[in-house]
Amino acid sequence: MYLNKAIIIGNLTRDPEIRALPSGQKVVTLGVATNRVWKDKNGAKQESTEYHNVVVFGRQAETCGQYLKMGQTVLVEGRIQTRSWVGQQDNVKKYRTEIVADRVQFGPKRAGSGFSGNVPVSGGTQEVMGGAGPGESEDSDTIDYPTEEIKAEDIPF
Repeated sequence: MYLNKAIIIGNLTRDPEIRALPSGQKVVTLGVATNRVWKDKNGAKQESTEYHNVVVFGRQAETCGQYLKMGQTVLVEGRIQTRSWVGQQDNVKKYRTEIVADRVQFGPKRAGSGFSGNVPVSGGTQEVMGGAGPGESEDSDTIDYPTEEIKAEDIPF
């Protein structure tokens, strides 16, 4: 049995770039940064950042292009794919490894944005990404709900 699955949680490095294929299907490309923190042999704190290219297709691409902005936290679940092509100017074979997303989950927006990370679904709320982010407490005093009406059929997952 073989498995090609990637799950990352990180911050967008740029605003989503939305395009359309010749068939009319929407495609969004995202840049996501993930951090890793560890201690080396001497006990000194080390940190590295990885940058991931993400591609989203279809209705989910439209939603990502509409609602996501640079710096926002996302959870991406998909498969890793490497594609190659020959450069037009230099005739050199080029490669790009990216995550083709099956699912993109929006994280909580920054304070003051009017979105708390909870999406109303059929009378209740569904948490978009569990837990508090860095520097946030689990039991905050106020919850900022979206001002516009959200219908369950508008949610892409």
